[in-house]
Amino acid sequence: MAQVKIYGIAEVLNPVKAEMSNVIHSCVVDALQFPADKRAHRFFPMDAADFLMPQGQGRSERYTIIEISMFEGRSVDARKHLIRLLFDRLQAVGLAPADVEITITETPRHNWGIRGQTGDDVTLGYKVDV
Repeated sequence: MAQVKIYGIAEVLNPVKAEMSNVIHSCVVDALQFPADKRAHRFFPMDAADFLMPQGQGRSERYTIIEISMFEGRSVDARKHLIRLLFDRLQAVGLAPADVEITITETPRHNWGIRGQTGDDVTLGYKVDV
């Protein structure tokens, strides 16, 4: 299981949400071997006054934060591969790597509730240990 939250300035984020979701999903499918029908993305377009960001180091108004919450169990290599794919592929929607920050938070499956069950009791149609 994985859920993705995407934060950015509304005027920048709103026009590319659908395309960005497709790019992010392609990265998750390729790096974590997710099924194509497993997509849980939440967009948080914000007013510029409410989205304070670091200055300098090549960052622009396109600065975007991506938070990924998922079951623990993926290898370091798989998580690093996901991050590299995101930096590379998000350029197609106009996001330079300097404008993207990514965090991955892993939690034990028993800390998730899915379809009326805890995550460690639910049957998944995909592997977590990639």
